[in-house]
Amino acid sequence: MASVLCVGLTTVDVSQRVAEFPVPGQKVQSLGVHLSPGGPAANAARAVAALGHRAVLLTALGGELGDFALARLHPVEVRSVGAGGPALSMVAVRERDGERTVISRNAAGFDADVAVDPALVEASDVVLVDGHLGPLALQAARHARRLGVPVVLDAGSWKPVLDDLLPLVDVAACSAAFELSEAELHARGVPLVIRTHGPRPVTWSRGGVTGSQPVGVVEARDTNGAGDVWHGALAVAVAEGLAVEDAVRSANEVAAVRVRHTAWDWVEELGRWRDSG
Repeated sequence: MASVLCVGLTTVDVSQRVAEFPVPGQKVQSLGVHLSPGGPAANAARAVAALGHRAVLLTALGGELGDFALARLHPVEVRSVGAGGPALSMVAVRERDGERTVISRNAAGFDADVAVDPALVEASDVVLVDGHLGPLALQAARHARRLGVPVVLDAGSWKPVLDDLLPLVDVAACSAAFELSEAELHARGVPLVIRTHGPRPVTWSRGGVTGSQPVGVVEARDTNGAGDVWHGALAVAVAEGLAVEDAVRSANEVAAVRVRHTAWDWVEELGRWRDSG
């Protein structure tokens, strides 16, 4: 069993399924609504736990929304610090193809004057950071570098902390829209750069060697959080010491399970998929 420490953002997602996204000024009736924890770090941690591994989530959970999220994150082990979270995210998912649109405050208002217990890092096989709670991510990555624990970065978009964080990262797993190129990330000290491209093959680069892995064709029902789940699965693969080709293949397979299901059932279905394999 791998142990993954996920450091970063938790939200509470209000997910509504719609026939079509509304145009400005239009009111539409949803086909269904679901309330659940979300956010990059929390979704990754839920995926790690559903895959049968130990997931520890270092995040900010305050107030009634925090109580709600905490009650629904089990069996993830949650360590809450600081104040200002979780954010409330409004998610609309289009019924016919699973495409989504999201409005969220993310980490706005987070109290950064907190300390990361190095014991959390020492007990982990890998640290996954999303950069949203920058001080937490940086402290955890510094502890990880000192202890020899690999650091995986979920690089969805540029955040100010990345100037200091990138030299501490072992694997930068980027979205297609991430601002820095592979060459720029390598120049900042990142050995392995992996980039997702939606339904197109995932590419990777390390030490002058490049490669790619295809993404399977699936019927998408809900793409919200699919990238977060992909990063959780990748972190497990890194913890297990898989070769990059196998790690990406595993993450692709897990993300495919996520998009085939909805906010209502993806965690349980991922557990069933794990057991069937």
